[in-house]
Amino acid sequence: MNPVNTLKPNRKITGISAILLPFAEDGRVDWDGFCAHVARTSEAGLTPAVNMDTGYVNLLDDLTRFEVLRRTRQALGDGNFVAGAFVADQPGSAWDVDAYRRQMNLIMDHGGTPVIFQSYGLTGQASQDIVAAYAALGRDCPAFIGFELGTMFAPFGKIYDLEVYAGLLDVPQCIGAKHSSLSRVLEWERLQLRDERRPDFKVFTGNDLAIDMVMYGSDYLLGLSTFAPDLFAKRDAMWAAGDPAFYELNDLLQYLGFFVFRNPVPAYKHSAAQFLKLRGWIQCDATHSKSPHRPESDVAVLSDIVERLARWEAAS
Repeated sequence: MNPVNTLKPNRKITGISAILLPFAEDGRVDWDGFCAHVARTSEAGLTPAVNMDTGYVNLLDDLTRFEVLRRTRQALGDGNFVAGAFVADQPGSAWDVDAYRRQMNLIMDHGGTPVIFQSYGLTGQASQDIVAAYAALGRDCPAFIGFELGTMFAPFGKIYDLEVYAGLLDVPQCIGAKHSSLSRVLEWERLQLRDERRPDFKVFTGNDLAIDMVMYGSDYLLGLSTFAPDLFAKRDAMWAAGDPAFYELNDLLQYLGFFVFRNPVPAYKHSAAQFLKLRGWIQCDATHSKSPHRPESDVAVLSDIVERLARWEAAS
């Protein structure tokens, strides 16, 4: 396919932003900072996504994940949000539909839309059984978002072949899927298949190294947008309006993405804490004790980016 021919100008972009779970120096969750960021993201026009990788979902205990949902509902009032339905298992584990249903019900009880994290039990099945598993989830949930996760992010992840992806499009309750292969070509293939088979289905790019995929018809569910939900929303409005300033702001946000998503990639969450502290949005730039850290020298680079972005904050 020729991606140049698939540009979709003046399109309204659906943006979902994974929320960082901030921590204090003593290792406790900064709930005030978390709730403020959830509200800030929603007020900017993006949908908050909680209990995602950016929120350390795989490192949290059940009580903390529940508290994230409770606090999110409290912070948003009647506002919309999505949340990760995460089931921890081991290589060779069987598909546990009941465990997923419990996680999905918990999210729906708080008024959220589930995002189906992969697991060994889910991705270890034959292709037709993977599709059947999503269909089974749809019988108990009116709307959910799928999630393809490359193994560079998680060992239980899997990027499906196009036949399986087509099967997802045939599950009416699956309203979209986050695609995290970091491959433009694979994402373009999904966009083409979506356009042919089910135009209402959302392809949510998870490619923090190619945030311009929105130009080709992707929407997004990103960790990078937690650094600046206000400016991602501004960028999206520029695209819808046909404002050429979109490209300049997108370039600067992508520069930030290349810097913070370098190896080790999971350390981007510490980068997010450093960045949000520089913006005055949280009080501490600590990260989860089991998540990798960035060097203090990164703060100078991030401070420069904050200063460069300031003119876009001030622009009307």
